[in-house]
Amino acid sequence: MTRDLFARHRAVLPDWLALYYEDPLEITHGEGRHVWDAAGRKYLDFFGGILTTMTAHALPEVTKAVAEQAGRIIHSSTLYLNRPMVELAERVAQLSGIPDARVFFTTSGTEANDTALLLATAHRGSNTILAMRNSYHGRSFSSVGITGNRGWSPTSLSPLQTLYVHGGVRTRGPYAHLDDREFIDACVDDLKDLLGHTRAPAALIAEPVQGVGGFTSPPDGLYAAFREVLHERGILWIADEVQTGWGRTGEHFWGWQAHGRSGPPDIVTFAKGIGNGTSIGGVIARAEIMNCLDANSISTFGGTQLTMAAGLANLNHLLEHDLQGNARRVGGLLIERLRAVAAQVPHVREVRGRGLMIGVELTRPGTDEAAPEAASAVLEEARAGGLLVGKGGGHSTSVLRIAPPMSLTVAEAEEGAAILERALRSL
Repeated sequence: MTRDLFARHRAVLPDWLALYYEDPLEITHGEGRHVWDAAGRKYLDFFGGILTTMTAHALPEVTKAVAEQAGRIIHSSTLYLNRPMVELAERVAQLSGIPDARVFFTTSGTEANDTALLLATAHRGSNTILAMRNSYHGRSFSSVGITGNRGWSPTSLSPLQTLYVHGGVRTRGPYAHLDDREFIDACVDDLKDLLGHTRAPAALIAEPVQGVGGFTSPPDGLYAAFREVLHERGILWIADEVQTGWGRTGEHFWGWQAHGRSGPPDIVTFAKGIGNGTSIGGVIARAEIMNCLDANSISTFGGTQLTMAAGLANLNHLLEHDLQGNARRVGGLLIERLRAVAAQVPHVREVRGRGLMIGVELTRPGTDEAAPEAASAVLEEARAGGLLVGKGGGHSTSVLRIAPPMSLTVAEAEEGAAILERALRSL
């Protein structure tokens, strides 16, 4: 059955639509932190549909809210008042940390970043954008143009002029040998030098933890130091929280809060986990920025009643059950467990991350050279053992990405770590 579906997939879908595994997997249903394939085999899910199943598969509160809303009305567009959209916007604005916040809902993180770029360039009257090396911001024409990861950027054409800044990767690059304070100072000096060679940019867009790039991050405080430089020049700061938002990093509700000394970002984008699998993205910005557009705009599917009902139920569950605290506690245990394993596996260069956002970087033993074949082998072996993980990495890196639903239990964390240990040792 799966082979037949794979053949049909290849016959009608683009060949650049990536699939995991030599024998691709069809997931038919899920519950909690587990999913099942078409053959009835059960897997512990440590990737959550690319960090999207944030709380749990088939979360009763979400499925109930979706079913009840579907029985009333599914969609009307933003041309009409929409109670669930207003209610979720109120919650998100209050949680954002941005003063006088306004919220615009989209259907994806790509579209959210697109909107943030539109707002920033319109507000500033500039089409120059600063972005981080090794970054990823989506698959639309404008977001591909600012993505600093060659593996996910299929064209150099762009409506924007993009300039790339150092700092998103702590343990590689020209400043890797410096201590944290020296690293931040060097990156700030690089930013200042770059700004001396160009017209004033509209904004800097940055992921607090780079997702597709392999869960890399700078020392805490880097973007606060950047913000001071940007603020002096009126340049906006866009925090791309598509993967880091809603408490996944454990220590903070938003990833930018690790860099909050100089105040919140001007714009925050979000998506993925808030909908727990339903299509929600969005932008949060100060009113003066959000309201700067001088033409009409709507969103046909952004903020539809069905997805807003799901988002409200999911957010309520996350807050009421302190899943941020769970991500901190269980994620901390999982990271330490994997670091103990890594110390005995020559292929593992580094285990990094925070909360339930963990990267295991693989290299060829005794070198700093990426080992993509090892990452693929571990992915396959983990699946054989009943565990699903992801892959990522940027320039010359190969990384296993671990991001389970934030309700992961200690017992499940230990089970997943044991399967991953066996997969790593099989190298």
